Parts: sequence; structure tokens; C-alpha cells
Amino acid sequence: MELFLARSGLQVEDLDRLNIIHVTGTKGKGSTCAFTECILRNYGLKTGFFSSPHLVQVRERIRINGQPIRPELFTKHFWRLYRRLEETKDGSCVSMPAYFRFLTLMAFHVFLQEKVDLAVVEVGIGGAYDCTNIIRKPVVCGVSSLGIDHTSLLGDTVEKIAWQKGGIFKPGVPAFTVLQPEGPLAVLRERAQQISCPLYLCPPLEALEEGGPTLTLGLEGEHQRSNAALALQLAHCWLQQQGHQDLGELKMSRPSVPCQLPLAPVFQPTSHMRHGLQDTEWPGRTQVLQHGPLTWYLDGAHTTSSMQACVRWFRQVLQCNQRPPSGPEVRVLLFNSTGDRDSSALLKLLQPCQFDYAVFCPNLTEVSSTGNADQQNFTVTLDQMLIRCLDHQRHWSHLDKEQDGPDLWGPPQPSRPAPLLLAPHPPHPCIASSLVFSCVSHALQWISQGRDPVFQPPHPPKSLLSHPTATSGASVLQEAAAIHVLVTGSLHLVGSVLKLLEPSLSQ
Repeated sequence: MELFLARSGLQVEDLDRLNIIHVTGTKGKGSTCAFTECILRNYGLKTGFFSSPHLVQVRERIRINGQPIRPELFTKHFWRLYRRLEETKDGSCVSMPAYFRFLTLMAFHVFLQEKVDLAVVEVGIGGAYDCTNIIRKPVVCGVSSLGIDHTSLLGDTVEKIAWQKGGIFKPGVPAFTVLQPEGPLAVLRERAQQISCPLYLCPPLEALEEGGPTLTLGLEGEHQRSNAALALQLAHCWLQQQGHQDLGELKMSRPSVPCQLPLAPVFQPTSHMRHGLQDTEWPGRTQVLQHGPLTWYLDGAHTTSSMQACVRWFRQVLQCNQRPPSGPEVRVLLFNSTGDRDSSALLKLLQPCQFDYAVFCPNLTEVSSTGNADQQNFTVTLDQMLIRCLDHQRHWSHLDKEQDGPDLWGPPQPSRPAPLLLAPHPPHPCIASSLVFSCVSHALQWISQGRDPVFQPPHPPKSLLSHPTATSGASVLQEAAAIHVLVTGSLHLVGSVLKLLEPSLSQ
């Protein structure tokens, strides 16, 4: 990465001018970065923000003052960097870095060109060997909640993963983490001690709220409180290191949390901090869209711990928004999972939500890739994606059969229709109400039945209406007073759904 940086016209020392906040973790690192960026923007600072993955357009990864960079700015810097790397290639090196490395380099160039006051940089995968770890002198580092993910790259235990995440620690640079299980927390502590990095544990958000009003968060879900607590410490530390005065009054009391690390300071959040937390927007994470009779619940959870948090959030928001029934309500799951993730474990966690239908499809907005380049995965074929969706369906059907006896989650359910498979005559039809579609657009057309005022495709494919399961389910959806749709399992799936439900994101 350092060679590519030099070939692009920058030195590692140039990155020091960006006053970087570097954040890693398994779940919540993107939300933590979003909170942190919004807090510091509320101080009147010009912010840069590099994150991944994008949901709809690649420009989302590189943000100035919270907004994706303009198309003309993206185009200018893309071709400038591309030509520079082409001009400096020789026979001993590869001319172009991989996709993520290229975008990381491009982000650094954009932030330096735009003269941001600071850059919040989210690690891609891991930390120790992530290309963002070319940063040598960040102002402060953060580690959000740890769990199991990307095991083929990071290791098959949370301790091995913690070792990778702790790779972003730097000598003398303060770092903060949230409460972790004892094993990975010990690994983080050892990593910090080895390189003389002062590592602190964030007090819970309740400690900062004590003696003042409850903090309002722009992102829903109880798990966001942990991310907000980390963001407050990162912003507070950055402001302190940069000599700002409005830091919030320190409190004398400290919460009694048994831990292997020193506690970070407990302070009264300033009005800038409060407004920053409240104003934070981070699409695709505990996001709710109300479209007529359809309510879309979007969360890109893709690990067991994040899926547990997603289920808690979904059930809680349904309970809080309960109204006197004006007619039948239907719950639909729209799910996909990719990579080396255990989809059967994720689907099992979703069982308590009591879905009437489970719908599976690839992370493709349309079957055709035309106009879909920002969301196209060129490393797998459509057939491979569909086979994986059929695997999801089999897992779901198996889970449903396990509950054919006593229903563990509620009253007895009516008999469910057979699944809609891509094959015209499935050899082993099952009881579960599961359906597989070839793209997100087709899935949304069946779920919404033309009742979503925003998503109005011109002509639904005839195949959506010809299968008996689709027909019987369609009448249920058409007559429902309310349709609750949880979209989860993959941020890329959420992005494809958002592209159709929020057209402004594509502009």
C-alpha cells in the first residue's frame, strides 16, 4: 500500500495532516464513525469520512461534511489517480491496486485536496493488515464491539479477531473500546501494552447522562448506545488533542465497572455533542421507511451478535408502534447472506419474529447489470447467487419444520403455503412460506403488490403471478391492513432495496 501511495504522489507523512480518527470493530464501527463525524461537524469543523461498503453508489464511501462527494469531484479524482498510477508503473509492480485500496488512496487525495479539518476513517476488514492501516499517526483510535466475522481472513475465534483489530493501535496514540468479553478484551490490552498505546474503556452512556437529560440518538436500537458512547469519547479526545475548549464538564464520579482497563473520563456532553448524536443519519442501519400500508425495516446485520441486536430492535419497534388492528397484518422477511457467513445460524435467530413469509433473493437490484455497476459483484455468477438463496430457503424450511410441534413463540399458526422455487416443480415441497426470486426488484414487486406509493414498477413479470404460492400470498398481501418487512442479512441487500425505495439516493 505504501508503494501505491508513493506512486500516487503522496507520502505516509502527508496523511498526518488529515488529523485522522481511525475506527475498527466487528459490529457498529460504521455507526460509531457516523456519530463521531456528526458530532465534530456540529462544532463547525470540515469533516471527511471514509467508510465501506456503499449502499447505492460508490460515492457514498467518500464524504465531505456528511455528504457523498459530488459526481464531478469523484470523476476528477478517479481519473487523476488512475492516470498517475498508470504513468508510474513498471515491469516490477502491478499497475493498479485492488478495488478497496484504490478507493482508500482516492479518499486520502480527496480529503487533502478539500483541506478537511479531520478525517474519520473506518477500517475495511480487520485492522492489522487492512490497507487503511497505512495511517501512522492518527489522533485517536477506536474499537467497537467484537464478534465473529470474516473468519477465513481474521481467524475463527474472537480472540484471534481481537488481535487483528488491535493492529491499528499506535505508540502514544490514545485508543478507546467498549465493554467486550473477557478474552478479546485481554487481547486488546496486551496489544496496546506491547506498543505503548494508552487504551481506555468507555463508560456506559448512562454515566454521561447522569445529572442531565437523556441523550437522543439519531439511530434506533439499544445497541446504538454503545456506539454513541464510543463516539463521544473519540470526539472528546480529538477535541482535547487539538486544543479545543468546549469539551464538556468533567464529572468526579466514575461508574463501578469491573474491568482490565482504565476507564475513560466521564463528562457532561456539550450541546454540540447532543445535537451531533441526535442529527446522525446512517442509512441501512436500524432504518424505518413508512410507505403507505408498507413499513420497511432495514438493517444490514450479518453476524450473530448484530443479528441478535437487529431482532431485539425489530420486535421492540413493532411493540412500541402497535395500534388497534384495523385488519390483518403480515410480517415478511427479506433476507440474503454472502461470503463465509453461517446463514443457518442467522436465520435461526430470526425465528422469534414470527414471519408469515420469508423471501430470499441475490443482492441485485435487477437481473440485468445495466445501470447497476455500483452494486454488481463480479466475483460470483448469478447462478452461484441463486444456489445460495436456495440454500437459505432450505435452512429456513428446516427451521420451520422443527417448530411443527408446539409453537415456541406464540399461538398456533394457520397452515402455510408451499415455497416458490425457481424450479417449476420442486421435488420436495416444504411447509414453510418461503419464496426465492432472481433479483430484489422482483421480490419487492411481489411483497408490495403495487401498494407502495414510491416503488411502482411499470409491469410486473408474468412469472410472479403464475405460481400458486405467489398467487395465494398475493391475495393475503393485497388484503392486509399493514405489511411489515424486515430486510436484513447483508448491507448489500439493504443497499439494493434502498435504491428502489429511496430513488433520491441514486441521484
